[in-house]
Amino acid sequence: MSVSQSEKAKKFRALHAGPRAFIIPNPWDVGSARALAALGFQALATTSAGFAFSHGRRDGEMTREEVLAHCRAIVEASDLPVAADLENCFGDEATTVAGMVWEAAGTGIVGGSVEDASGCGHIYEYEHAVERVAAAVESARRLPFPFTLTARAENFLHGRSNIDDTIRRLQAFAAAGADVLYAPGLPSLKAIREVCAAVAPKPVNVLAGMKGANFPLAELEAAGARRISLGGALARAALGALMSAGREMKEKGTFTFVDEAAPSAEVNGIMTDRSREAGKRGND
Repeated sequence: MSVSQSEKAKKFRALHAGPRAFIIPNPWDVGSARALAALGFQALATTSAGFAFSHGRRDGEMTREEVLAHCRAIVEASDLPVAADLENCFGDEATTVAGMVWEAAGTGIVGGSVEDASGCGHIYEYEHAVERVAAAVESARRLPFPFTLTARAENFLHGRSNIDDTIRRLQAFAAAGADVLYAPGLPSLKAIREVCAAVAPKPVNVLAGMKGANFPLAELEAAGARRISLGGALARAALGALMSAGREMKEKGTFTFVDEAAPSAEVNGIMTDRSREAGKRGND
């Protein structure tokens, strides 16, 4: 029996209130989602960068319709709760943000994020950024299940290393009703600790997998983080392995990379046809 969206939403919300921080990995397609689910993770999150890379595009170049279809595909890949990277919700206006949250929830996701930067990297003015989050919260609260809304302060991703402004924004997003706060690109454990303390008791998502700020789960948890995501890091790791294998073949004419490849039997066991399984259960 499949898990309902409401059940997934409650499970996802409970993870943020649990005694330990949890890792929410970011698959970029159905296959990677099924592989991560098989490894025992408790929830998944989409990645705009990884999704774009899988289509031969740059981050931010996928359309609203493509992102919504991708959300649905990742949701249908497993029974795990899925939160979505909704980017800047594909528009500057608060009404657009509200509409994107509502429509994205219709794909089966149980959480999503709203950014305070445009698709071109422009950081919205403070008041406008708060207005956008408030609109997202209002839309989420009209849903028939507890949608977990994450509000993102993008300063550190766009060359604005201003911890005070970042905290000010996150505190305002929390006051507007956001469930989780997120400032991707924080450069140190000290900065992470400051952010977590400033918005407590709201849970904070921290981005892992960044060179120079690649801290272990235990240290992030001790700093106050509740949720750890990886953005496009897993997709980049997979592409890195592919490119390394390609270089070995082209430059050396050898194939030792296959020693690290997942066994075919294991992969085949993960890549089940869920729609066929559902039909079989219905006929039992």
